[in-house]
Amino acid sequence: MLVSYNWLRNYVEIDDISPAQLAERLTRSGIEVDLIEERNQGVSKIVVGKVLTCEAHPAADRLHLCQVDVGEAEPYQIVCGAPNVAANQKVVVALPGAHLPGGIKIKKSKLRGVESQGMICSGDELGIDEKYLSKEEQEGILVLDDEVAVGTDAIAYLGLDDFILDLDLTPNRSDCLSMIGVGYEVAAILGRDVQLPQVDHHEEQQPAPIQVSVAADSYCPYYSARVIRGVKIQASPQWLKNYLIAAGIRPINVVVDITNYVMLEYGQPLHAFDYKKVASKQIHVRQARADEQLETLDDQVRKLDESMMVITDGERPIALAGVMGGANTEVDGETTDILLESALFTGISIRRTAQKLGLRSEASSRFEKGVDPNRVIPALHRATSLILQYAGGAVEGGVALNKPLDVEEKVISLRLSRLNQVLGTAIDQGQVEEYLRRLQFPYEVQGENILVTAPSRRPDISIEEDLFEEVARLYGYDYVPTTLPKGGNTAGSLNTEQRLTRGIHHYFAQHGLSEVITYSLSSPEEEQAFIDKEMERIALAMPLSNDRRTLRTTLLPSLLQVAQYNVSHQLKQLAMFEIGKLFFHHEQEGASEPYEERKTLAGILLGDWLPKGWNQGAEAVDFFLVKGLLEGLFAQLGIVGVTYEQTQQAGFHPGRTAKLTWNEQTLGVMGQLHPSIQKEKDLPVTYLFQLDLANLLAIVQEEPDYQPVPRYPAVQRDLALVVSTDVTADQMKQTIQAEAGGLLEEIRLFDLYAGKGVEDGKKSLAYTLLFRNREQTLQEEEVSTIIHRILEALAEKYGAQLRA
Repeated sequence: MLVSYNWLRNYVEIDDISPAQLAERLTRSGIEVDLIEERNQGVSKIVVGKVLTCEAHPAADRLHLCQVDVGEAEPYQIVCGAPNVAANQKVVVALPGAHLPGGIKIKKSKLRGVESQGMICSGDELGIDEKYLSKEEQEGILVLDDEVAVGTDAIAYLGLDDFILDLDLTPNRSDCLSMIGVGYEVAAILGRDVQLPQVDHHEEQQPAPIQVSVAADSYCPYYSARVIRGVKIQASPQWLKNYLIAAGIRPINVVVDITNYVMLEYGQPLHAFDYKKVASKQIHVRQARADEQLETLDDQVRKLDESMMVITDGERPIALAGVMGGANTEVDGETTDILLESALFTGISIRRTAQKLGLRSEASSRFEKGVDPNRVIPALHRATSLILQYAGGAVEGGVALNKPLDVEEKVISLRLSRLNQVLGTAIDQGQVEEYLRRLQFPYEVQGENILVTAPSRRPDISIEEDLFEEVARLYGYDYVPTTLPKGGNTAGSLNTEQRLTRGIHHYFAQHGLSEVITYSLSSPEEEQAFIDKEMERIALAMPLSNDRRTLRTTLLPSLLQVAQYNVSHQLKQLAMFEIGKLFFHHEQEGASEPYEERKTLAGILLGDWLPKGWNQGAEAVDFFLVKGLLEGLFAQLGIVGVTYEQTQQAGFHPGRTAKLTWNEQTLGVMGQLHPSIQKEKDLPVTYLFQLDLANLLAIVQEEPDYQPVPRYPAVQRDLALVVSTDVTADQMKQTIQAEAGGLLEEIRLFDLYAGKGVEDGKKSLAYTLLFRNREQTLQEEEVSTIIHRILEALAEKYGAQLRA
């Protein structure tokens, strides 16, 4: 909302407070002022003059030699090149020594050999934006009203001595979308009276010459109109133009300008129709019909639908209700009779129409936020008075209404004890009553309560807390004491899941993996490559795109998309992880919860893990590197006993994929991306892993497994065993642990060999075994017995033999 300081002075006495001080007071009370703009862009020493004579320049075809009366003893001779300059015009004259925007200084000069004592100014030369000027004014000088006296200070006459306050209003403060509303606010802040305009109601005893009917009361509760005949369409007086320009509205003609002026003054949008262009003596408000069309005042043909409200003359639409008038009833230079409308439209209807058509106007923005129903008729009377004063004419008949207006104002109880409890203040009842008087909120004291009537101009006042805010604003936010909240304090902390998850984040970050966050939305086609069976997914009701129409059931496709994007941008080494949720729909009947969210950990690695150096070759990502990363994570979480078993998994390489289990519980899968997908995505060799984070965190060993420093020495034995190539090292390890019993402290595979010296179809596995008795020194005979038992078990199960 743009507020003219000069215009505001008509409603509140503010001569003793500067625009900057006023802006500060408004901002501190909750109405933020974003900007203060001075309309004078550097203009000085300009006056109103009268062109006495205008003759052709003796040495230039396009120049005029003018004698101009500027209120001094002798007229000034001024050379002017404007095409619209003529004798007997009142114009703006920049005298010698004047300053204009852009650092221009006017001085006496000679133009084509003829002396010029100043300059006759155009609007652009005075810093007035051309969008506020008529076509003639854009191409030439400003021509002023004949009534203005010669020698008048043109800065004040053109309203250039004004300041504009740009209010950044929140949606609930629709009352300040009017000058009177801002006047109430300023008066309350400063503790002064509001001076409302004096209006002649022009009530007529005869019935209105037009009938009004409304087909949708829920969208248009109230509609009023009146007819004024014999108006003269002409330019508006300068004061009216000044106020409109200050508010950012281009002057058009006196009737249209008055409707805009009253809208800005009262916050009530109005519209004037050319009455002779209205086909019947009836105004009917209804919903538009499907595919109905209307050409609006901006010369655009709008295609309407049933959700929009239109004003009709009983036959055809003549306006888009609450948004913009129609070109078919536009007030123009030929108009003599007008139909003046003032109505109440609900915000939901106007908002829907403006959004669908992409058409927002000053009127629609006010209806969307809500207007004061008690100003519908006063605004109509105010506009009527101004039209009769500045455009002439006479009112015909009374006001046509669709029904009487019934406005019920809210009564709210304000408890003084509750007010001070909420604000932390000690405001007494006398202060509260003073603030209510300044706000002009009617009230009645009943014991400890104050019954406050919220005026219809303040739709944001509906509950007791709204009144608390009003009192606090006028009391001064700066004076509300700072108090600590009462009650017990609870120190914030992470729960177990949060702490462990954060530890996982840190682990991968410390090992060089970057965290990514991908969309929770995917598509069945994208996920199908990693799903072994069909499943019912959770679909969006209104997806924005086909690629994001279901909730994801795996993280891997999203990670591949991130990898594909980065590789296409020449990033050849990638290591990334993500912790996110998967979403499942349980199809089983009788399931306690039909939907489930599962936290999941996934990662992707490709390219070189270690770059090539001067003393070493590059180390590419492989299966064992990924396995080592996961084993390090398990060690940090205190998880022991995770096994890796070769498996077949959709989307993974058939021979380089492992299923991770712990105590027969599946934790997840890791392995190389399937070569066909790798080729399709144009990726290098890529490794992936995906773990069920809920299952993983459920087996975390939070308490550290502490072992004291041993007092007795250990005995080490190395076993090199030849077995069939289909026997895994893990199978051998589990058998050794089972037969060794509690004296085996550590087992480690240190060699794998197949080749010369070993039969075809066989391999050699070499283990280091460390035995220790923590209670006493271990004897050689005990160790030999255990080794013998291990060799017998391995020979029996796997045909293992000691390597020669």
